[in-house]
Amino acid sequence: MTNRPLLESLSASPLFISDTGAEFFQGAINFVVNHEFSANMLDTANSDMASEDFWDQDEWFADYRPYNVVAGVLQISVAGVLLNNFPYQLGRWATGYAYIEKAMIRGLADPEVYGIALLCDSPGGEVAGCFELTDGIFGVRGEKPIRAYASNAAYSAAYSIASAADDITVTRSGGTGSVGVVTAHVDYSKAMEQSGVKVTFFKFGAHKVDGNPYEALSPEASKRIQARIDKLGAVFVSTVARNRDMEEEAVRKTEALTYDAEDSVEVGFADRVGSLEDGLSAFTDEAAQELEKESQMAIKPNTTATADQTGVDQATHDKAVTDAHAEGVAAGVKLERDRMDAILGSDEAKDRPNAAMAAVESGMDAAAATKMLGRLPKEDAKAAPVVETVPAEAKGNVSPFDTSMQATGNPGVGANQAKDDDDEPDHANSILNDFSAMTGQKRKKTA
Repeated sequence: MTNRPLLESLSASPLFISDTGAEFFQGAINFVVNHEFSANMLDTANSDMASEDFWDQDEWFADYRPYNVVAGVLQISVAGVLLNNFPYQLGRWATGYAYIEKAMIRGLADPEVYGIALLCDSPGGEVAGCFELTDGIFGVRGEKPIRAYASNAAYSAAYSIASAADDITVTRSGGTGSVGVVTAHVDYSKAMEQSGVKVTFFKFGAHKVDGNPYEALSPEASKRIQARIDKLGAVFVSTVARNRDMEEEAVRKTEALTYDAEDSVEVGFADRVGSLEDGLSAFTDEAAQELEKESQMAIKPNTTATADQTGVDQATHDKAVTDAHAEGVAAGVKLERDRMDAILGSDEAKDRPNAAMAAVESGMDAAAATKMLGRLPKEDAKAAPVVETVPAEAKGNVSPFDTSMQATGNPGVGANQAKDDDDEPDHANSILNDFSAMTGQKRKKTA
């Protein structure tokens, strides 16, 4: 199988690739095209990306869609040439934007993943698909820690992806940068003329074949191609400036230069210099501690978090608990008031006041109570308690709940409760009076 079609299609498109990455780029494409599963990868990429069983470990591609979680940290490789519409990861040679996206989505949803590490070793790749992935990573900042490691290189498209992380560590032998765009036009016209070959185009549209390799590039076509490259470059600059919290002019002034470790930090393209091993070790230690805390909180859900864990002092925490309790009590009172109003204010309760009060006291819900009252005979009006404590002019603003509370005396509450000879409340007889009012049964006053 030849690598020419894929290589030529990429070479004719705008690329985010470093100035030193051209040879590696061609070698990596050779590897992809000559891979034992290249036909499967190149022919089924789009359908595989949309499949629900993207991570199915029973398929042939399981080894080329690695999902590596080490001590709570998901390690995503951003290596080799970065390709659009390619949902695989082939070691140091090639990585698909779709693979990175799928791994990010799964890692964010995985409860066993505390943080995500982007392991970058790439000269860059295709423009198509790069900004979409970068914006997606930037958009989920804060959901889980995302850290990028430039080991050995995070150039151009790879740097765009790395810049979307919370922070960037670059190894001493690593580098960052190459915020720029490149494309190429190959002119074979002279060589073909010398060999006696002539190509004739039959076209509709004056610009249909602009930029073809068999004719010299016209000034107008050259101007349009450069304008497109300039627009892509401006988007690249603004994306990195946003991600790294830098001024756009500072990014633009780098003029697509690549930087070693120390200069990467100085220019603002990295946060620190350090080894990949030390960086990942610290990340996994942090992950282990945080996952352990989450596990303990799950085991003891009622354990009060300390101030250093939540950032809230004890007084604030206690006030929040008190306020929440008060809100709960108020909500409970409202629910009970609504239930009583619904029962006592129903049509069925009008001719069955005593039975209605009994239903209220029983705790029955409104629907069941009104249904029950509807099956009972109407009560004798003489047996019903006649207690009027609400002024007639105020009735329109008083709910059945309030009327009932005042009409029955409500043991121990209100001004009309029974008292004994010492002017102290007689709770026993007050309760009996309430029962009599509810049921219509006479009760002897207690001594």
